Amino acid sequence: MASARCLLHLVVVVLIAAAAAEAADLASDRAALLALRDAVGRHLPWDPSAPTPCGGAWRGVGCSPAGDRVTELRLPGKSLSREIPVGTVGNLTALQTLSLRQNAISGGIPVDIGGCVQLRSLNLSGNRLTGELPEGLFSLALLEKVDLSRNRLAGGVSPEFSRLANMITLNLDRNDFNGTLPANLTLPSLKQLNVSYNDQLGGAVPASLAGMPASAFLGTALCGGPLAPCANPAPPPSPPPSSSKGGKLSRGAIVGIILAAVAVLIVVLTVGFLMCFRRRATAARSSTTEAAAPDVHEGTEPITVTVARTDRDAAVKRSHTPTAAAAAMMTGEGNKLVFLGSAPERPYDLDTLLRASAEVIGKGGTGTTYRATLDGGEPTLAVKRLREVHLSEREFRDRVAALGALRHDNLPRLIAYFYSGEEKLLVYDFVGTGSLASLLHGGGARLDFAARARIALAVARGVAFIHGGGARSSHGDIKSSNVVVTAARDGAYVTDYGLAQLVGGAAAAPQPKRGAGYRAPEVVDARGLSKSADVYSFGVLLLELLSGRPPLDALPDGAGAGEGVDLPRWMRSVVQEEWTSEVFDAAIASEPHVEGEMMRLLQLGMECTEHHPDRRPAMAEVEARIERIVEDTCRKADFSSTDGSRSASA
Repeated sequence: MASARCLLHLVVVVLIAAAAAEAADLASDRAALLALRDAVGRHLPWDPSAPTPCGGAWRGVGCSPAGDRVTELRLPGKSLSREIPVGTVGNLTALQTLSLRQNAISGGIPVDIGGCVQLRSLNLSGNRLTGELPEGLFSLALLEKVDLSRNRLAGGVSPEFSRLANMITLNLDRNDFNGTLPANLTLPSLKQLNVSYNDQLGGAVPASLAGMPASAFLGTALCGGPLAPCANPAPPPSPPPSSSKGGKLSRGAIVGIILAAVAVLIVVLTVGFLMCFRRRATAARSSTTEAAAPDVHEGTEPITVTVARTDRDAAVKRSHTPTAAAAAMMTGEGNKLVFLGSAPERPYDLDTLLRASAEVIGKGGTGTTYRATLDGGEPTLAVKRLREVHLSEREFRDRVAALGALRHDNLPRLIAYFYSGEEKLLVYDFVGTGSLASLLHGGGARLDFAARARIALAVARGVAFIHGGGARSSHGDIKSSNVVVTAARDGAYVTDYGLAQLVGGAAAAPQPKRGAGYRAPEVVDARGLSKSADVYSFGVLLLELLSGRPPLDALPDGAGAGEGVDLPRWMRSVVQEEWTSEVFDAAIASEPHVEGEMMRLLQLGMECTEHHPDRRPAMAEVEARIERIVEDTCRKADFSSTDGSRSASA
């Protein structure tokens, strides 16, 4: 009996101790969360007097079913800033999910992150984290998803990643990682990898990652695997010439060295002679070209580019004879149309354009756009009559030549130009069937979400090309009236690119009211627009696509002027802390299966319209994210169609 009492007493003591330990663990979690709030987000609406962070009392905090431990911390886009101190996140030892993406957290990943031994999902993307990855990260054996993209993390990609055998997703893109990917990197469960746009990352793609798509390695110096083959390694050095005893060279070796030296001397002299001859020939050709420059207009042929349709199609006026407007558009002092590139199939000159039927299809801040159809109905051209150009002919020619060199499926090609003292014209191919502005706000046919996403992707591709591999400059005037939609409404062309650098006076001109809703808050001179200002304008375009509402001062007089809203501010006022369907255009709000994709595109539009330029994503990233949204939308549409067919047949 005594022994039974002792055993019962021991059980009670153990249970009391266990309960006390659980209470202490939750108290420790609560203290760690409060310390984190004090460090990076004092504005978080957490009530310190609440006895527990569980049960929904603290937004963004999730707990175990028993409510005894904190297992989730989700605070995306909550304006968190400054560094995460040691003793906060690292003390949440039962944490399974940590998402602090899209904030402004700086400093390094806390070195005690290894204390989160239960962690399975880590998302710190879109912050300002710096430094190398802490050693504790590689001790988290249960990790399945890691997203550290769009930070400023540096150092090498550690071979210690191989310790994370359960890793399914690893995103390290758009950081400052350098060196090579470890040749012995082994992640048996990995299905998704992205190390793109770490431009200091080079060498061969490890064999274990060769099955990943090439998009996982864009913007790096990596080679092999899904990328181009690595350059052949340098051949091994030739063995030293044989020597006789005593270290002296043999007679054969000496003869070989002499012959090699003579051969090298002959090669050097030959190369020098050829370079000298080529330099003289180039100089002769240059002088000949300069002497013939006044007549070069006669022999070159045009390239094609489309002119932006800047206003609603209802404003188009038809005329089948040269009108006064057409005559004013076409007349000039020099009467020479200068073509950029190869000859068109049907050559034409300024007089031919004068005889063409002309239609006024738009008026904007940079000038007036005409549609000119040559005799016989082919080809149809778009002609932009610029206004307020104060560049010399040489400056104008050089800038137009740079625009004419751009070649992309989503940019209409520039064909030719005309320059005189009074008139400056740009000639483009005529593309598309209508502007995006007219489709969204002109009472046209309905655009479903898939079409809007494809149009957004086409625009993103065109602008990303201008920012990156194309002109490496900015567009300068992104808005829905400068987007021409294809007949199938599954793509688009971005027009009026680069015109902001051609028009305007010598001094900074006041900004026109039209289109103010697309303009980034930091812009004071339209001629000096940055890439981040383009991103802001594109973000407004995304919000316009999703909401169906025109931005502030986007519509022309007589076409709903004054009806626009400050889209970024309006969106934020409606969305506040929780996404809501009220922001979406009624035409797409009830579409099934794509709610998640609509939310993702909305989130991207909000990120692009951040007030601070350095918090906006790059266009290359924007393009990649929209591409994934389009892919997911199409896949769901295919699945829905297949599922519907099966149901009908059943």
